[in-house]
Amino acid sequence: MKTSEIKELSTPDLIERIDTERTMLVRMKLNHAITPLDNPQKIKQTRITIARLLTELRSRELNKETK
Repeated sequence: MKTSEIKELSTPDLIERIDTERTMLVRMKLNHAITPLDNPQKIKQTRITIARLLTELRSRELNKETK
């Protein structure tokens, strides 16, 4: 997910997307432990996406406090 796409999301959608991505990450890790994934880089990409979403959420919180 690109940064421009993340910025277009509303705050409730952003929180929902974070929960969804975290659930996907847990499932991928569990599946990878049982049988290796075809592309283990998906785990890394999901972690990066979660970090991007959390960064955007935090920046919105900080902007809200300064206003």
